[in-house]
Amino acid sequence: MHNPRVIDSLQRGGTPLNTRPASPYTLNPPVEADGFSWPSVGTRIRADEDETQEKDRIDRISGAVKTILEELGEDVTREGLADTPQRYAKAMLFFTKGYQTNIMDDVIKNAVFEEDHDEMVIVRDIEIYSLCEHHLVPFFGKVHIGYIPNKRVLGLSKLARLAEMYCRRLQVQERLTKQIAMALGDILKPMGVAVVVEATHMCMVSRGIQKTGSATVTSCMLGCFRAHRTREEFLSLLNKRTI
Repeated sequence: MHNPRVIDSLQRGGTPLNTRPASPYTLNPPVEADGFSWPSVGTRIRADEDETQEKDRIDRISGAVKTILEELGEDVTREGLADTPQRYAKAMLFFTKGYQTNIMDDVIKNAVFEEDHDEMVIVRDIEIYSLCEHHLVPFFGKVHIGYIPNKRVLGLSKLARLAEMYCRRLQVQERLTKQIAMALGDILKPMGVAVVVEATHMCMVSRGIQKTGSATVTSCMLGCFRAHRTREEFLSLLNKRTI
């Protein structure tokens, strides 16, 4: 018989999995009433900013970056760094523009069409670039998206735009994969959705374990893609092994 004390000693305490049942990003609906998708606290503020307010935001970020550079021991007045805080601030706003993107007005628009097609649709090898929210360093790779329509199809370029929107946020790969799949499922109501993401994380390659060449693969299968045969067909079309 198992020793209860040994089992109790193996129980993890105080971890996120023991304190909340699921991520709030996937507990909330994929599309809000105003068209935003899993908005951040400041999403609507950023989306409604005029040029003056955006400039003020850039100046605040720039000031914070200048402080960071000074704390690293750098001379922020030297030629190479003189304009770096401003450049970095603008770059970060671009890297996180997915927060203020309206999924219905800016991504999907009027590209949902009635079509009598019930076979698999796949767009693969969509290049993605995102920022790991744990270290604020890049991860990049490819996303493959498939779905089986239920009388409705989405313009093919919109699948890439959907992936782009969620990539341009502070992310973890697991959440990114699920968000793409859940949003597509909510918008099209297809028979099933499948998303596979393959990415290289700079937090693994350039720091920490420093394992160059390592890749992370995540998948999210919804609806009929949970069935073994459909899942296998999708993965075989991607020339992937079973995940």
